[in-house]
Amino acid sequence: MTMKTLLSTASLSLLLGSGAALAQAPISLGHLTDYSGPTSDVGTPFGQGVADTYAWINKSGGINGAKVNVDTVDYGYQVPRAIAQYKKWSGADKVAAILGWGTADTEALTGFLAQDKIPDISASYAAALSDPTGAGGKAKPAPYNFFYGPSYSDAVRGMLTWAAEDWKAKGKPGKPKFVHMGANHPYPNAPKAAGEAIAAELGFELLPPIVFALTPGDYSAQCLTLKSSGANYAYLGNTAGSNISVLNACKAAGIDVQFLGNVWGMDENAAKAAGAAADGVVFPLRTAVAWGGSAPGMKTFMEISKMSDAAGTAYRPVHYLAGVCTALYMKEAVEWAAKNGGATGENVKKGFYQKKDWVPAGGEGICNPSTFTEKDHRGTLKVDLYRMKVAGATDAPLADLVKNGGIKMEKVKTIDLPRKPEWLGW
Repeated sequence: MTMKTLLSTASLSLLLGSGAALAQAPISLGHLTDYSGPTSDVGTPFGQGVADTYAWINKSGGINGAKVNVDTVDYGYQVPRAIAQYKKWSGADKVAAILGWGTADTEALTGFLAQDKIPDISASYAAALSDPTGAGGKAKPAPYNFFYGPSYSDAVRGMLTWAAEDWKAKGKPGKPKFVHMGANHPYPNAPKAAGEAIAAELGFELLPPIVFALTPGDYSAQCLTLKSSGANYAYLGNTAGSNISVLNACKAAGIDVQFLGNVWGMDENAAKAAGAAADGVVFPLRTAVAWGGSAPGMKTFMEISKMSDAAGTAYRPVHYLAGVCTALYMKEAVEWAAKNGGATGENVKKGFYQKKDWVPAGGEGICNPSTFTEKDHRGTLKVDLYRMKVAGATDAPLADLVKNGGIKMEKVKTIDLPRKPEWLGW
């Protein structure tokens, strides 16, 4: 062997060695969650789903053999704290991507994410985050924002489409009356204009919005306003915690109205807390089944759950499953990036565009298929509507209530919305 050949072999060995070292370098992700603020009632199970998924991923060998360092930060639903944390994540030790939370903070960060090229798959489904180029003309460009499930606006469009059919099916006379309820805050307000617009198109009479805070309280006054308005369909834009207060107050006031919950507005825990007052609420579900449902991926989800419940006995509400799906989508986008030039923000973003009707591995039969393109980040326009059913007392453990049928979710209908360009970003 000549000296030249020896040098070439040595150089090749060094290159291969450095490549292996790079492949094993940890991948850093930021995880913003609300475990203590006004949306912690739903933030806790969703955030736990994300955290458990990455604990399971690391236990299973990481991503392409690399450990994933997930920096989970409880920001208490405070925008300034979210921005301060983002500055750390976008600094010298830059994260490859972020798993975000709220609407106000995600929208505040959208421009920074684009500038720093850091993808963020959030738990905010504000339609303004779904237009990557701004071509829709309704929102600023959000090229690095993603979310799993229909937007808040599309969910309202789906629910009102069903409500119009429901009104006709019941043979009621005149126009049905619709009212938007929620805090005067970016999250409940995100789908307000879109909801009222389609309500008007569908023949609803629009009533003045009714405001109630994101925190639990006495909302008897709001319920009296609702009663005197004669509303037939009322959208609850807040998370479950404050919605429970409204449901209880309105039941006490003897109000006959069909409540439509936003995706964070109702779950099994809320049904247990509200009891009979939650019976009949219609709301969208992001996953194809609930906990323990028949699906090929449920075995994987059960294993993921054991990361924080070794006994495997915990009942996980719908938000936990959505958190797992969200984490698995991000995992596969990072995985593609790592194999195609490295786990940089730009490559992770490209990773979201690689599959059509995408169901991440492990989520079969649970995570609904999603398709993201460079021009449209509306992953799905399918809205699965369910009705919460509550029978009898709800003081037993949640797992028992679900097992015995005291709390159950009945499928109402699937609404497949058209991909209208004028709805992009709105």
